[in-house]
Amino acid sequence: MLWSDLLAAVAIYLILEGLLPFASPRRWRHSIEQLGQLNDRQLRTGGLVVIIAGLLLLYWVRG
Repeated sequence: MLWSDLLAAVAIYLILEGLLPFASPRRWRHSIEQLGQLNDRQLRTGGLVVIIAGLLLLYWVRG
């Protein structure tokens, strides 16, 4: 993997992270408030699901 690939991935991540607060700040704020009400176990489970999904997508893309 080249450094340019890693930087491109980080750039895409930043773009995607900025889309929701830019497009709908009120809804994004409400979603963040709801996340704050989840307990640690729920957040960890959600984080694990996102990690697994990312790994599967990376495996599929990179073969």
